[in-house]
Amino acid sequence: MSFWEYAPAPESASVANLRDRYRMFVDGEFVDGAGDPLTTINPATGEPLAEVATAAQSDVDTAVRAARRAFERTWGPMPGSERAKYLFRIARLIQERGRELAVLETLDNGKPIKEARDTDIPTAAAHFFHHAGWADKLGYAGYGPDPRPLGVAAGIIPWNFPLLMLAWKIAPALACGNTVVLKPAETTPLTALVFGELCQEAGLPPGVVNILPGAGDVGSRLVAHQDVDKVAFTGSTAVGKEIQRTLAGTGRKLTLELGGKAANIVFDDAPLDQAVEGVVNGIFFNQGQVCCAGSRLLVQESVADELLGKLRARMETLRVGDPLDKNTDVGAINSAEQLARITELVAAGEAEGASRWSSSCPLPERGFFFSPTVFEQVQQSMRIAREEIFGPVLSVLTFRTPGEAISKADNTPYGLSAGVWTEKGSRILWAAQQLRAGVVWANTFNRFDPTAPFGGYRESGFGREGGRAGLEAYLDV
Repeated sequence: MSFWEYAPAPESASVANLRDRYRMFVDGEFVDGAGDPLTTINPATGEPLAEVATAAQSDVDTAVRAARRAFERTWGPMPGSERAKYLFRIARLIQERGRELAVLETLDNGKPIKEARDTDIPTAAAHFFHHAGWADKLGYAGYGPDPRPLGVAAGIIPWNFPLLMLAWKIAPALACGNTVVLKPAETTPLTALVFGELCQEAGLPPGVVNILPGAGDVGSRLVAHQDVDKVAFTGSTAVGKEIQRTLAGTGRKLTLELGGKAANIVFDDAPLDQAVEGVVNGIFFNQGQVCCAGSRLLVQESVADELLGKLRARMETLRVGDPLDKNTDVGAINSAEQLARITELVAAGEAEGASRWSSSCPLPERGFFFSPTVFEQVQQSMRIAREEIFGPVLSVLTFRTPGEAISKADNTPYGLSAGVWTEKGSRILWAAQQLRAGVVWANTFNRFDPTAPFGGYRESGFGREGGRAGLEAYLDV
């Protein structure tokens, strides 16, 4: 029997137009920051990519003043139909420079180029297109005849979807008439800074968008700034709680999109081959570094052996390696710190008695990589069933009845997402009503669209991003 063999098909790194040094974007210009510069690392090699300027307290003050001035003098008073033109231009510019942005994102983040190229960048553009359409129709969004913007919005975004999370924060804020100060994650600031160039190309008035790279201290200063009217944060639950404590009693608006421990439930009547693809996508997309990743597989006992056999066979075909290779399915973990976190939790799973199986794919000799891994014989009390691993690690639990499936799925402090696999529409509707999750996918997983609101509750945060509901967080209603 012969097998098709893959040949490497790497994208050219030169497309990214990588520079030795990047500067902050404040008041329409690229400027040096007063903070200590940071070095961003290519997680696929562990080698430095570029030096990036960072913000000190004085830079935060300057950026917020610029955003306030732009809000009061230009962007706030501007008619929605005019704001829409800028958002359309930005969306088109993202598309025009899509290949460059995708390669830069892959170099900085470690995700496979096919994910950056086919998901992150197109969806980021789609968010700007979508919100451009809303900019002159806010009076019809259900928030009163003339909803007003809040003022200066601060966005703090994570490292797992850098440009896409930027779009989730900036597009609705601008559409509603707010100005923005954004802090990208310290390990993935590059596409956000190139986005500053797109703002210049689009002719966006100075101060409407400001981008301040840096570590957590920059985010803390931004959150605590007295002239910021709204904070939108995506990241860990622990940091989200700190932000909530800081803003408590201030009257300033806050939305939090935090961690998750999603259950992907496979009933015995599900099409198993299709379900396997959904399980693989649910946990190994972006190396499992997704807040809504289907990191807990709940499978009905009567089909567990068959499903897990198919799953292991499918995992053996996953290619782990160079993120720039178009054939790569699983790229690099974003940082050495995150790889250590995954390794530590996997060791805890083994120590607590779960049965580990990892695919036999070879790993690159350098960089931060982890094999796709499945744990069976998992108990709900184990750390791998309770804690967010944020890596390519799946914990499998079984159930006998639908009621037991829901009980186990909801046995988590999180409430961000869930998946249901069954051929019965009535069971889908029943399960969706029972599951305590902000998003429930049926016979699919990890589907995102700018017209659909996304968000969770309990320790997964509050507020929605995307769709009509996502506008509310940026309006004075």
